[in-house]
Amino acid sequence: MTPRVSIVVPAYNNGAYIARTMDSILAQTFTDLEIIVADHTSTDDTAEVLARYADEPRLTLLTTPAGGGAVRNWNTVSQAATGEFVKLVCGDDLIHPELVAAQVEALDAAPTAVLSASRRDIVDAADRPMVRGRGLGGLSGLVPGRKAIQRTVRQGTNIFGEPGCVLMRRSVLERVGWWDDRFPYLIDQATYTRVLLEGDFAAVDRSLASFRVSDSQWSVRLARSQAQQAIAYHRWLREEHPHVVSASDARRGDLAARAMATARRAVYLVMARRMREAG
Repeated sequence: MTPRVSIVVPAYNNGAYIARTMDSILAQTFTDLEIIVADHTSTDDTAEVLARYADEPRLTLLTTPAGGGAVRNWNTVSQAATGEFVKLVCGDDLIHPELVAAQVEALDAAPTAVLSASRRDIVDAADRPMVRGRGLGGLSGLVPGRKAIQRTVRQGTNIFGEPGCVLMRRSVLERVGWWDDRFPYLIDQATYTRVLLEGDFAAVDRSLASFRVSDSQWSVRLARSQAQQAIAYHRWLREEHPHVVSASDARRGDLAARAMATARRAVYLVMARRMREAG
């Protein structure tokens, strides 16, 4: 029988963390699911770690050829999914045992909803929380998709969180053309936007996932690039969907994106110091 939920994992050089990610997926209280993992030609021991799970009957292991960037692997696992709902979990993140059950319940209760998201904690390499309960931008319950898009633009950040925080109707993700990497640092947020243009948003106001920050995210250059791409994303929305995002929404979001880049950099520096002290 076709599973209701597909949890898909695009793995790439996640050998240090992917066992914890896989264990968090297998610990879900909602069990009517399939798990699809694609290794994007990792050069570490990711494939060897994944091989330990080969006897799990719900698991399908794939290989994505080299090249094509993150979007190629994200689309590989998503397009292989057969469930009614799809959740992408990056190979170094964690989901809490109740997450899938809570989001399926939220989407079942609202047939017009196309996407559900929860809050999440930001953790370091040792799974120690740095920021708790991040996300949703003050939204709760069932919210019109266009209102949710407007809120994320005004706040200048991705209020929906990383893909592990999100559950989408697979049919809608397919209809909008799968993952959108026109703004590479916003591949998730841009895709959520296209999905939410098709229906409503169901917010689960609980922290049910953990997003891991790595040392590659501590550069000033990266923070600046993220802000620049957020501003480009606001401009795209304003030009393509002026009935959703106004000029004042975009201006407000641009200012917020620049401020968020500075704040994000400060958090990363604190995390770097903590990791040095722990080491």
